[in-house]
Amino acid sequence: MPTSEEKRIRVIVAKPGLDGHDRGAKIIARALRDAGMEVIYTGLRQTPDQIVTAALQEDADVIGLSILSGAHTTIVPRVVALLKENKMDDVLVVLGGIVPDSDIAQMKAVGVAGIFQPGTPLQTIVEFIRSHVRQRV
Repeated sequence: MPTSEEKRIRVIVAKPGLDGHDRGAKIIARALRDAGMEVIYTGLRQTPDQIVTAALQEDADVIGLSILSGAHTTIVPRVVALLKENKMDDVLVVLGGIVPDSDIAQMKAVGVAGIFQPGTPLQTIVEFIRSHVRQRV
């Protein structure tokens, strides 16, 4: 948990696209909350515009995208572009879900800081976010 002088990490957890399965996103959201982060879950079927708007309104440090549909190669670049357009380059973007190994380099090239495939321990995600956001705060 953060000390009274330490800013709580604010995380937007989003399910973009038409994917209707959010169990994993809810598990991640709970783990981040239990780790002392402030988590805003945007719900299912969010557009990149809705996600970035939520991040702007909530003054988010992190956007966590959960994508199982295979649409990450279209959705993630749009989210990152919208962050840049809104001068929100300091928002950490992480991606979880079904991301083939062959797409990881492309996702990192567009600006995704961390990619977490199925089976990643929750503590690994928590520690990654803590270490990378603290560098930015």
